[in-house]
Amino acid sequence: MSDSLKSVFVDYSLVTAFAVIGLTVGFSYFLSHRLTRGRLHGSAIAIMLGLLMAYFGGMETHGKKGIADLPIFAGIGLMGGNMIRDLAIVATSMGVHLGEIRKTGLGGVVSLLVGVFVPFIVGAGVARAFGYTDAVSMTTIGAGAATFIVGPVTGTALGASSDIIALSVAAGLVKAILVMIGTPFIAKSIGLNNPRTALIFGGLMGTTSGVAGGLAATDPKLVPYGAMTATFHTGLGCLLGPSVMYFLIRQVA
Repeated sequence: MSDSLKSVFVDYSLVTAFAVIGLTVGFSYFLSHRLTRGRLHGSAIAIMLGLLMAYFGGMETHGKKGIADLPIFAGIGLMGGNMIRDLAIVATSMGVHLGEIRKTGLGGVVSLLVGVFVPFIVGAGVARAFGYTDAVSMTTIGAGAATFIVGPVTGTALGASSDIIALSVAAGLVKAILVMIGTPFIAKSIGLNNPRTALIFGGLMGTTSGVAGGLAATDPKLVPYGAMTATFHTGLGCLLGPSVMYFLIRQVA
């Protein structure tokens, strides 16, 4: 019986992946409600559990894909791949009213530019302080400080090593978790209670997953607005990272 079930799980690995992720997310929201009374959003707990699963999966198999190295969980590698990830990012824009976006005006544009350039500069500075003095490494790690998507895109375009790209992803993940956890605690003090401020906040923070999770814990109605400009932030970072930011950092590296 167990061999038959294992065969089904392996043969239908993508279905298995959806079931595993669904159970993980459900358990995370249960923990959020029971242990933190919603103060720590379920999405943040789910990310932490996912990282733990990836770590132990990689340790168990000595592989490079984490839990997806286990045949029974191979579908998670596809589910977490670029195609479904990008589909999820695009889907966040479906609840946005364009009239609200126009209301941000110059503030929205400035938030995007500041949100892209500041993490790049700070990330590159930290990289240099830790001994990564070449322009490619500094730019890649700086890109990761923008988002964990911009880091690999920039690093791949510039020919960075896999170790540097991994560091950029780690920087982006830390930022995403901090934004996700911290947003509900600072929302009131910064006036994060309407679509306009959510749009500006998303442009400044840039990490779509962090912004979406943080706003979901603050006010679910604000999620599409923050996620929209956070997505723009990611696209702008992917455009500027291997070009403008690289040439700027090369001048001072």
